[in-house]
Amino acid sequence: RRMARTEKNGSITVLADRFEGKRLNSPNDAVYKRNGDLYFTDPPYGFLKQDDDPAKELPFNGVFRLTAAGKLDLLVKDMTRPNGLGFSPDEKKLYVANSDQKRKLWMVYDVKPDGTLANGKVFFDATSEQAPGAPDGLKLDTRGNVYATGPGGVWVFSPQGKRLGTISPPEIPANCHWGDADGKSLYMTARTGLYRVKLNVAGIRP
Repeated sequence: RRMARTEKNGSITVLADRFEGKRLNSPNDAVYKRNGDLYFTDPPYGFLKQDDDPAKELPFNGVFRLTAAGKLDLLVKDMTRPNGLGFSPDEKKLYVANSDQKRKLWMVYDVKPDGTLANGKVFFDATSEQAPGAPDGLKLDTRGNVYATGPGGVWVFSPQGKRLGTISPPEIPANCHWGDADGKSLYMTARTGLYRVKLNVAGIRP
């Protein structure tokens, strides 16, 4: 129920654990902006009864920003299950996955000059897909294409929201990230395995 950093000596520094005096739900995914601001999602997956759990203090599942100065801002509170998130190469767009079986979709927001979000809209709606899996982790490549775990595998979208294809490892993946020296390998984690596929375009890495 917190965002924390493990230091080199093993100690833990708590970055954020409350918003307006109420405990966070269960922070799930995070991405840094180049200026040092940390954006993260806070769904209810850590609760036994999720939204109906008596331990849940916040009445929403939010997308937050922790500024480099240590200020915690609520940016989005109308998503049911905010999960994976990532910036476009120019950091003018933020993509957020919604891991709700009743509303399987990805949202995209404009990132304003002050770092807040505006003009949220549905980037792609996969609610009708029957394959197992839901929107979860996502990453972007240097051309702005989106690689998002979802029903049946990793969905690949153009920056305009056109579905380019699906990468389907032997298991349904939940998260993905770029690796290897050239940054052109997409690693995918699943329930029991770790998978890798070599691609032609490098990904965005910290």
